[in-house]
Amino acid sequence: MPRKKVTVVGAGNVGATCAHWVVAKELADVVLIDVVEGVPQGKALDLMEAAPVEGFDCLVTGTNDYQDTAGSDVVVITAGIARKPGMSRDDLLATNNRIVGDVAARVAQFSPDAVLIVVSNPLDVMTYTAWKKSGFPANRVMGMSGVLDAGRFRTFVALELGVSFEDVSTFVMGGHGDDMVPLVRYTYAGGIPVTQLLPADRIEAMVSRTRQGGAEIVNYLKTASAFYAPGASVIQMAEAVLKDKKRILPVAAYLNGEYGEKDLYLGVPAIIGAGGVEKVIEIDLTAAEKDMLTKSAASVRKLLTQVS
Repeated sequence: MPRKKVTVVGAGNVGATCAHWVVAKELADVVLIDVVEGVPQGKALDLMEAAPVEGFDCLVTGTNDYQDTAGSDVVVITAGIARKPGMSRDDLLATNNRIVGDVAARVAQFSPDAVLIVVSNPLDVMTYTAWKKSGFPANRVMGMSGVLDAGRFRTFVALELGVSFEDVSTFVMGGHGDDMVPLVRYTYAGGIPVTQLLPADRIEAMVSRTRQGGAEIVNYLKTASAFYAPGASVIQMAEAVLKDKKRILPVAAYLNGEYGEKDLYLGVPAIIGAGGVEKVIEIDLTAAEKDMLTKSAASVRKLLTQVS
């Protein structure tokens, strides 16, 4: 049985890290594509030469030609410019909208049955653009946001409690920006509500740090944005598709009435399997949580009007 095939568009830090996670987990063969000649080829060869050392047998191909991506099961779109200090995700809007739209149309031409996972910022709007330009059904296009944001929140909680990272669970809803909605009420450590383990002020501090998680790393790196955790997060989503795992993950999914929103990509919990977003899960929200989600959706809509 032939191995699955994953294309990663963009051979920068996030794209190369995605490729690394795919082959390390032996999920699929990888095609790394970029507009810059030599970069995807060099990174692909470098990664392939780790195969005998790490003991994986997946193939990694670097290319500048979209024909090499044909027949992909999953396509990860990381292409676009990254944030620099002082920039918000929204500052990337016009440039990345043009890049992501072109990429989505081209990968759809060669991999008409693929599931698209968008990583480019501003995330929710870029996912909408990829959906429109690919012509794919909405369930086969999703954005990587909540897995990363929840990962950051889980990290901060685990460090605060001095417990295993594995034992902290949570999810984050809303747009992938400053208005994201970390759900404290659904945050647990070893099945124990975190509200029973930490004082409210410490939890609120971690919520704020999660909202600024990307900016915190950009401010350290100066000339780049986060890539290890984003790469791991997107490949958790890709693995759920490739293995039809039916994972419940927080992703940017298309809403058609769920949570009172229509014609919008927004971070929500969803079942992820071979069909992509197989079901959006609606949960009961408090009045305060609903208000935060509505505010977050409004921020995404405002950006959408600038590119539609």
